[in-house]
Amino acid sequence: MTAAVCALPGNDSFAARLRAELGAEALTMEWRRFPDGESYLRFTGSCVGKDIVVVCTLNDPDPKIMTLLFAARTARELGTRSIGLVAPYLAYMRQDRRFHDGEAVTSTQFAALLSSSFDWLVTVDPHLHRHRSLSELYTIPAEVASAAPALARWIAANVPKPLILGPDSESEQWAAEVATACRAPHAVMSKTRLGDRSVRIEAPSLAQWKERTPVLLDDIISSARTMALAAKRVAEQGLRAPLCVGVHGIFAEGALDTLREAGAERVVTSNTVPHETNAIDVSALVAHAIVNLQKI
Repeated sequence: MTAAVCALPGNDSFAARLRAELGAEALTMEWRRFPDGESYLRFTGSCVGKDIVVVCTLNDPDPKIMTLLFAARTARELGTRSIGLVAPYLAYMRQDRRFHDGEAVTSTQFAALLSSSFDWLVTVDPHLHRHRSLSELYTIPAEVASAAPALARWIAANVPKPLILGPDSESEQWAAEVATACRAPHAVMSKTRLGDRSVRIEAPSLAQWKERTPVLLDDIISSARTMALAAKRVAEQGLRAPLCVGVHGIFAEGALDTLREAGAERVVTSNTVPHETNAIDVSALVAHAIVNLQKI
């Protein structure tokens, strides 16, 4: 079998790294929009008999989804052997139940859409809430690559005497894993949600670690309100300016400025979503997850 990696628009850098990790060839695709907004795409290499890996991170998913589905269907029509999706960031994980009458349960609907178009899925640290695994949502084989080892290596190499801090109880197990891997202590703050856009953060005493460099760790940086409040709690206890580290840097408008204004010394993310803060490469972990699925 021949493995080929195809990058959808905006995913070229990650796809190139993944090709190198897998020893795969490139499958090129031409894409543009017609004046009326419809998508045009054309594979410029052969799909026949190939196991194709489509790379498309799914932040801001709505403008991307039609191109993604058209690519999958076209590859099948052109004779691909199999087609899998690497979505370093996986969208539509939030609405996993019907909280109010008439709401769409978009997590299951989105999962059904992707499951009907691809043979398998690999993603990085999806934000599961009330589901224990992706298998509760997706009907195709789905593998999760954990970014924790890459984050731990980066912290160990770049942060002197780190103190790993989770901003809420959901991050406790994850913060502990990273802290153990980079041989650092850790602590976890508590979060109380006061409304859709308001939270309260409380921190335990950090006095015993004042000589250490605080590293605030979270899976998603979106509005950055939680992490900014956590950074302020660190400053209130007299510790040095924290580093803010996230797996997925979604960064709603003004979020990066919010963190800097809260006193963050530096903001660092993995390359699951292209952004100026990317410093941690997770492509090798994704390649390993693909191999675990025995699809390449």
